[in-house]
Amino acid sequence: MLPPGITLRGRPETSHLCADADILPEKPLREMTAADIDEVLAVNLRGSILSVRACLPAMERAGHGRIILTSSATGPTTGYTGWSRYGASKAGQPGFPRGAALELTPLRITVNAVLPGNVRTEGLDALGEDYLRRMAAPIPLGRLGETPDIAHAVGSLASDEAAFITGQTLTVDGGQTVPESPDALALAPASVSG
Repeated sequence: MLPPGITLRGRPETSHLCADADILPEKPLREMTAADIDEVLAVNLRGSILSVRACLPAMERAGHGRIILTSSATGPTTGYTGWSRYGASKAGQPGFPRGAALELTPLRITVNAVLPGNVRTEGLDALGEDYLRRMAAPIPLGRLGETPDIAHAVGSLASDEAAFITGQTLTVDGGQTVPESPDALALAPASVSG
């Protein structure tokens, strides 16, 4: 039986899950209520865990499985003003695969997380070109990520070739979290786009 509010799309007998739902309501810490915090944690963290739990019977019947959580670089690695509850929820996601991997490896189920950096989406596009330039500026590869960049990382972890990878996090951010400071990025050779 599925937890309330959780539905499975696609095949009822699945051996793969990419838990990718999240919400990102911006609000300063001083203005947050307990309900505001609970809302983000319920969708971003609790929802991921419940999705995994809902898929386990089908994966057990299949005799194997691949679980990939889509977290974020914001929270586990970086922060952003007004996004502290989002960051807290996303920081929990890379922690979950570690314990879950230990529980599920005897069932041949791997559990990993992907941490995207700044990725171009319709929501970001709506904020305008100036905003997009500022978001891309700290990325050594010189551009925002695109949805296929993340999809390829997830696909790799979902593949048979990734059968020996579990309990890990993969940051996909064009090197955004690598520089120690803006000075380190400024001292690097000029960024290339594409």
